[in-house]
Amino acid sequence: MNEDDEFGALERQGDLSILRYRRRLAHAPEKVWRVVSELDQQAGWFPTTMEGERVAGAPLHFGFREHEGEPFDGVMLAFDPPSVMELRWADDILRFELHPDGAGCVLELTVTFPDYGKAARDAAGWHVCLEQLDHVVDGTELPWDPPDRWRTVHGGYVARLGPEASRIGPPAEWEAAHGPADQELDLG
Repeated sequence: MNEDDEFGALERQGDLSILRYRRRLAHAPEKVWRVVSELDQQAGWFPTTMEGERVAGAPLHFGFREHEGEPFDGVMLAFDPPSVMELRWADDILRFELHPDGAGCVLELTVTFPDYGKAARDAAGWHVCLEQLDHVVDGTELPWDPPDRWRTVHGGYVARLGPEASRIGPPAEWEAAHGPADQELDLG
């Protein structure tokens, strides 16, 4: 898979925006499912904590580990191990689907949200989360700092999605925790 294939695709349906990602992982769906759905495994890649039962209809509570935003609530919409987890994450709907593919699997993430202006910001965020998930599944260390990686990937999404989808940047709490979004990176 080339790097361009890793970028999420954005579409609009009425007042909703939909980001879609598709990643091929070299691990069985059951292994990837544990990383996607289990609390201790999510800590290595999911942007918030997720408190609540893993059952459809369960209320959920989310909190940012480094206080990059206020805690918020959601609900588990679907939970069908080891293939589907769908949840309301504040105003967004996240749907994770795993499909067997030879000895590995394909992970599809669909993010549905109402504010088109945050598309590039969120697209870069989920892109980095999926890269982190890949490292958690592989049991390897991250070769970069996630906020710095977000800054790098974000530019690609701004270029791909355009100015209307790039109006909203990171919350002030994120910048307070990680520095300005447009901070120069020392990649040398």
